[in-house]
Amino acid sequence: MNSILSMVIYFAVILGFFWLIIIRPQRKQEKAHREMLSNLQPGDQVVTIGGIKGKIIKIKEDNIRLRVSSNVDIDFVRNSISRVEKKAEVKDNKSEELIESEE
Repeated sequence: MNSILSMVIYFAVILGFFWLIIIRPQRKQEKAHREMLSNLQPGDQVVTIGGIKGKIIKIKEDNIRLRVSSNVDIDFVRNSISRVEKKAEVKDNKSEELIESEE
């Protein structure tokens, strides 16, 4: 009876270690990737899972249109975006107006 209990505890420790080392970081990475995909916006410079670099020019539901060169646009599924290299610059019109009015 004692050996069975020690074996169960041993397997529980191994499963806990496995979860901490492998499963938890993978879930964290998946969550970060989903968040990155949901925050995509036109103007972002991105890289696809195939290594194609481009600028997002249009987002429609699950489809993204990238401009990879002048007059060359390619449509991708949102999940094919691997990473964002450069976020689009958001212009703050109010701060620009304040600066101009102070001058």
